[in-house]
Amino acid sequence: MDSRTIRDRFVAFFERRDHRLVASSSLVPNDPTLLLTNAGMNQFKPYFLGEQSAPFARATSVQKCFRTTDIDEVGRTARHLTFFEMLGNFSFGDYYKEKACPWAWELVTEVWGFDPELLWVTVYETDDEAAEVWADGVGVRPERILRRGKKDNFWSMGVAGPCGPCSEIFVDLGDAYGDASERGPDGNEDRYLEIWNLVFMQDECDAAIEPIAPLPRRNIDTGAGLERVALALQGAASVYETDTLGAMVAAAEDLTGVRYGSGGRSDMGLRVLADHGRALTFLIADGVLPSNEERGYVLRRVMRRAVRHARLLGRDDPVLPALVEATVSLMGDAYPELRARRAFVVEVAAREEERFSATLRQGLALLERELEGARSSGGATLGGDVAFRLHDTFGFPVDLTTEIAGEAGVTVETDAFERLMSAQRERARAARASGSDARADALERLAAAPAVDALGATEFVGYEHLGAEGSVVAMLGDGPGDVASEGAELWIVLDRTPFYAEGGGQVADRGTIAAPSGRADVLDVRRVAHGVSAHRVAVRAGEIALGDAVRATVDGRWRRGAERAHTATHILHWALRDRLGEHARQAGSLVEPGRLRFDFSHYEPLGDERAAEIGDAIQSLVLHDDGVRAYETSYDFARSIGAMAIFGEKYGDFVRVVEVGDYSKELCGGTHVAHTSAIGVVVLTAEGSVGANVRRVEALVGDDGLAYLRRRIGVLERSAEVLKVPPDDVAERVERLVAQHKDMERRLAEVERRAADDEARALAESAVDVDGTRLVVARRDVGVDALRSLAQTLKGRLGSAVVVLGSAGSGRANLVGAVTKDVAARGVSARDVLAPGASVLGGGAGGKPELAVSGGPQADRLDEAMEVAARTARELLER
Repeated sequence: MDSRTIRDRFVAFFERRDHRLVASSSLVPNDPTLLLTNAGMNQFKPYFLGEQSAPFARATSVQKCFRTTDIDEVGRTARHLTFFEMLGNFSFGDYYKEKACPWAWELVTEVWGFDPELLWVTVYETDDEAAEVWADGVGVRPERILRRGKKDNFWSMGVAGPCGPCSEIFVDLGDAYGDASERGPDGNEDRYLEIWNLVFMQDECDAAIEPIAPLPRRNIDTGAGLERVALALQGAASVYETDTLGAMVAAAEDLTGVRYGSGGRSDMGLRVLADHGRALTFLIADGVLPSNEERGYVLRRVMRRAVRHARLLGRDDPVLPALVEATVSLMGDAYPELRARRAFVVEVAAREEERFSATLRQGLALLERELEGARSSGGATLGGDVAFRLHDTFGFPVDLTTEIAGEAGVTVETDAFERLMSAQRERARAARASGSDARADALERLAAAPAVDALGATEFVGYEHLGAEGSVVAMLGDGPGDVASEGAELWIVLDRTPFYAEGGGQVADRGTIAAPSGRADVLDVRRVAHGVSAHRVAVRAGEIALGDAVRATVDGRWRRGAERAHTATHILHWALRDRLGEHARQAGSLVEPGRLRFDFSHYEPLGDERAAEIGDAIQSLVLHDDGVRAYETSYDFARSIGAMAIFGEKYGDFVRVVEVGDYSKELCGGTHVAHTSAIGVVVLTAEGSVGANVRRVEALVGDDGLAYLRRRIGVLERSAEVLKVPPDDVAERVERLVAQHKDMERRLAEVERRAADDEARALAESAVDVDGTRLVVARRDVGVDALRSLAQTLKGRLGSAVVVLGSAGSGRANLVGAVTKDVAARGVSARDVLAPGASVLGGGAGGKPELAVSGGPQADRLDEAMEVAARTARELLER
């Protein structure tokens, strides 16, 4: 039974039992607690926790998964993988063990055709209910039901979240995998392979994986690894000999010319290429780009590990693009996004391999020297400084260094490496830091205050109004008290506000708050606990007291500027994805009145032509005067219509969707213009890199954009006036002047060269003979670079020679000494020639044996210093 059939029969089985087929979610989860999607239940986590209402009671999926824990083991064993497919069925408070277990058994035995006599079941040690269902409801013999502890039969995500006891189905692979055991997998786990895990998700656990509370409902989460099921059904010796992975191994064989099955390093390398080729293809297709941070680091680690093993197998030409093509060919039908993004994935893979290949050979040479040194000195440890240098200079992930060192029987001082990395990060943080933030400290104290904990959420009316009545319900200033007088700065909380609190990249509103006895300017607004908005205010007149009824008024000009920039950001995001591809996702943003900054995933500069193209597309959409509509709806409906969610944000059952025209749909809580024409103008002003595969675009909008264009026009008109040409001819005129300037520089250089030759000829004729060596001592008051060049030219003309030249100017003197190779071989160094004379000038001599430069502040003693240098040269040559 091939993998496609295994997959299709699983889905059909559960669809017939009223399960909704849900497409695989991205490998980039919308969950800040997870680096990558590692289980089929990840996308359903909000339903299990009760944070959102499930739109269906039952679901089934084939989820693409990636687990980072086994990267180093991939290739070493016949079963470890990073990327795999997880077949799953789920119940959200509907059925429980009484149906999950019988259905699993029915599918395994009747649909996939496993012999029941080859199957074993495990349950959690205290789960009598599951044991009873397996025995009485399914008919599994009691001796085939094993009880296991928390390590084996209690499931969690590895972080705080839903958890529960689980039950696993094992299949006996036969005598080829070792002796049979009366205790089944408890006696020989190599022979008895787990093919399905049924999780009875009923609790929420803390970070220590200890249950802390029951979930709102009892749920079912099952997972069957497709590759493991294929291994058992196809009678393969390993997952790498099943149909899909076997085809990837074959592709690696074709690339390297190495045959699988010989064992040892070659088999390991082919397995690495097969697994990592699939993994990197799926990661890039889901928008992950190589970097030195988080999931980008995981991808880079996988890609560079694959490249290294390809080189070990003798493949010096690129290998990653071909592995991508093989993956798309094998799995593109099941995962259409691979075909849609094939060209992009190939491009990213090729660029990363090219980048790493340039330093791989140098890095490996350094590592081999260090390993050899460690072994020859009787040590078995590689210094953390070496690992750091390999990482920092040659791009070696420390895991790769550790793996290579381990193959040589050497361990890496990872603690020392981490200390060096931490120091580097600290230096970077220190460079970014701008001093302590007293306002942030006060805000943290406000959020922690018991009074704030008891407050309800601030009612925000700012979408509809720029002014509102409210009451002061909490205050926190630099001193105690419930009254703030003129000159004070503090945080206050209103029960009702029109002020937008900083969030989603958009800066907070500015404005005023008027109380019966005072007035304050609003400087900042932040969200604190339980949806409470805190206003940073400066009291300008009178006083404001706790409990005051106030009038809050937003600065309309400030708000309109921010709205233009925020809507322009959405249009920019759409234009980037439309022109560059789906991978160009938001990685950060800043929206201020009149300007925006937008970070996005991309692997190369836009270039002037593409940046202009994107700018034109944005301006065209702005002038099209499309409507901008914001509305609240369910999270699931929003995602079903293609609304984009920002990674790391937490969403509830209901979300706010902002639509621009019929093209842009994003989940967004920010403020926006009503029509795109209100933006006026969008001018892209800068584009550059802010990290590995992350680009940044900056733009000015509205009045600020027009002011920028006016300034640029002013510069152009002034240039035209100076050049005495029409503005349209400025570029051509400047190009002509630049060409003329370069021609003049070339001619001047030729004149200077001829003059230098003439001078060198004249000085050469003045050389005196000292014991068969020509000696030239002369003063030329020119710059030190010109002096050095003249000394080198003279040395080349004279054969065996010593040259001493001096110059003085601006209160400083310099000496330059040069000797030919034969003189240096006799032990006469240019440094030794200059040293006594340099001392006269109040300085020292430095440089190489054949060329030295010295200098000092005693410029008035230059002639004396040159006489000393000449005398020293004669003494050295005559000894």
